Amino acid sequence: MTQGLSFRRICFRPGCLALWAAVACFTPSSESAEPASARDLIRRENQRAGTSDWQLTYVRLDKSGPAGFRSPGIEGYCSRQSVAAGEPIEFFVSTEPEGEFTLEIFRMGYYGGLGARLMKTLGPLAGKTQPTPLVGPRRIRECRWEPSARLVIADDWPSGVYLGRLSRVPNPDGTMPWQSYVIFIVRDDRPADILFQCPDNTWQAYNRWPDSYSLYIDPGYEFASSGNRVDVSFDRPYAKYAQIYENPQSVGSGEFLCWEFSLCYWLEQHGYDVTYCSNSDMLTPDRAAKCKAFISVGHDEYWDLRQYESVLEISRSGTCVLFLSGNSICWVTPFRAGADGRPNRIIHRKGPYKGLTMGPEPAKNPFDYVGPDEGLLLGARNILPVNGGGDWVCAKPEHWIFAGTGMKKGDRIRGLVGWEFHGDPAPIEGLEVVAEGIALHGGTRPVPYQATIHPTPKGGFVFNASTIFWSLGLSAPPGHMPLWSHNTRPNGPDPRVQQITHNLLRRAIDR
Repeated sequence: MTQGLSFRRICFRPGCLALWAAVACFTPSSESAEPASARDLIRRENQRAGTSDWQLTYVRLDKSGPAGFRSPGIEGYCSRQSVAAGEPIEFFVSTEPEGEFTLEIFRMGYYGGLGARLMKTLGPLAGKTQPTPLVGPRRIRECRWEPSARLVIADDWPSGVYLGRLSRVPNPDGTMPWQSYVIFIVRDDRPADILFQCPDNTWQAYNRWPDSYSLYIDPGYEFASSGNRVDVSFDRPYAKYAQIYENPQSVGSGEFLCWEFSLCYWLEQHGYDVTYCSNSDMLTPDRAAKCKAFISVGHDEYWDLRQYESVLEISRSGTCVLFLSGNSICWVTPFRAGADGRPNRIIHRKGPYKGLTMGPEPAKNPFDYVGPDEGLLLGARNILPVNGGGDWVCAKPEHWIFAGTGMKKGDRIRGLVGWEFHGDPAPIEGLEVVAEGIALHGGTRPVPYQATIHPTPKGGFVFNASTIFWSLGLSAPPGHMPLWSHNTRPNGPDPRVQQITHNLLRRAIDR
């Protein structure tokens, strides 16, 4: 990766950090063939008027405390995970009791620190109570609701993550304006510097709507957390986030507000040329091949084998890959069509990628299928136990990713590792361990983790941050809720995490 004395490397030198901060994120590469107007799209979008009134104010779950998952007063889902400009999307909504509701659609971003822009309001619309589906084969709960609203995505809606806020209309009988979200991604096909993959397969794998119907619940089955006996459908609302902390505001939004929003907010704050996709948009390499960097973010555990093959191909073809995530590429998760034939609406756990069987305590594998070694893409693997908490400890301060951070060997970013991570580095030529240390499983049991970077053909690289918490070191946007895991927590935005991420992105973009 030896290069000449470029503008980027001059700015990394001591004394130039202020200049770097002022211009690095806004200077387009002279080598890009993308029109300047397109590469400036996100910066211009975030100059539009935002709003702070996008969060949920009135939330009522079906049960109190951790046992409450759904919001039967008003809840809904979308007909597609992602949609392009000019395409229709339908919204399926249930209200109990029946009554009118509105649907406000927000694009999520920076917007002067407010976090969202109101794009459109639909309604008041007539709401009715729609049936909770019976338990189907392989424990699937697949709604077949009647559509409540339909929208054709306008040509001027930029790619992004969109939240729809469902709000009941109060009426004289005392009905409160109960609220929940729906969520979808607007995608495009333009060349861009960065492609941001939303890990919605993982959102769905852990979705417990209407009560305990995720991929992790199969009563009476010994391998309830890893067996191939359960299907889950995207044709159902997202319940409240159901893992390591209590976040009622998340109801209907998958896990976006927990993990991915912090990165989205930060990228758009700094004017990066970013576009968005869902897991289901990565079944071929075509979309990502048009971008200079591909980002996996947050908790990105469930990958169709075609996703793995696509990202491996783009990494070999020159696109840089950043795993700002943990527990990534852990389970082979094939898509299939829903009951009405719409593609990519049902997933199941076919088997583990190979790394999960290679840790210090190999998994008891109830599967006939084991996928390829995810470490050959990631740089490290999913070892067991895969979760815990700890500090992210600098191991190679002379590496260019640490330029401008002031970090020395052994310096710690406290609490940044969690709640799941990677270890057991793969035998890849040129691979370097840039951070390593111990995470404590259950707060007591030590487990080693490694963050890695390795070169790829045609001058690219793959970076593995080895933590789900990475984006929480970048920003704390509106609606973000602090969290704990395994007796540790990240301490919020950290200038070292921010600088490392700038260094990675600028190296990827400016090659």
